Amino acid sequence: MGKNPNKSLIGAGVLAAIASSLCCIVPVIAAVASVSGIAASFSWLEPARPFLIGFTILVLGFAWYQHIKNRRAELECDCEPVQLPDGKVGPGRGVDKPSFLQSTKFLGIITVFAGFMLAFPYYSGVFFSETVNVGVEVSRENIVEARLEIDGMTCDGCEHHVNQSLAEQEAVLEASSSYKEGIAIVKYDKSRTSLKALSKVVETETGYTVTHQEIIN
Repeated sequence: MGKNPNKSLIGAGVLAAIASSLCCIVPVIAAVASVSGIAASFSWLEPARPFLIGFTILVLGFAWYQHIKNRRAELECDCEPVQLPDGKVGPGRGVDKPSFLQSTKFLGIITVFAGFMLAFPYYSGVFFSETVNVGVEVSRENIVEARLEIDGMTCDGCEHHVNQSLAEQEAVLEASSSYKEGIAIVKYDKSRTSLKALSKVVETETGYTVTHQEIIN
């Protein structure tokens, strides 16, 4: 039986896949578990994300190459005739069934799992609930629109986390954010809250840092 692909490399590939999405996994955990302040804990990994993705693909690609190469070698070897003790030639010994950890199924499961981890930032929004404040009467003169500049957002999941933390405030009418621009736009009732208070909510609930705040309307 040939050796299975290097288990250490496969493990490293899986860890790299998880690490590449930690900056988005943690905000989801923070929101679902109502754990404030930890969402930005792994935002420092974001610059390394392309390298982690490349490393994961390279390692799993090599694992598949080795796996297919070894299986072909085993099939060719097992099909060759063997020399029997009496000098006669007999059929090959047949193909030994590999263990689960050496199987194509196991490597396939690992590959699919790594794929889900790599793609996590793109579907992380499904873990956040949509909060909409309806039925609240607000005088037009009390409606204020403001802009928050936020440091620490790195993906769609971060956007949803900021939106949810703001939208859950009763005085907030609308909230939207962009991790690419590093901003959040919030519309709220100034008679019931303040921009400073909303900035504090973002920092407390998400762990991101509000670097600038201003009323734009």
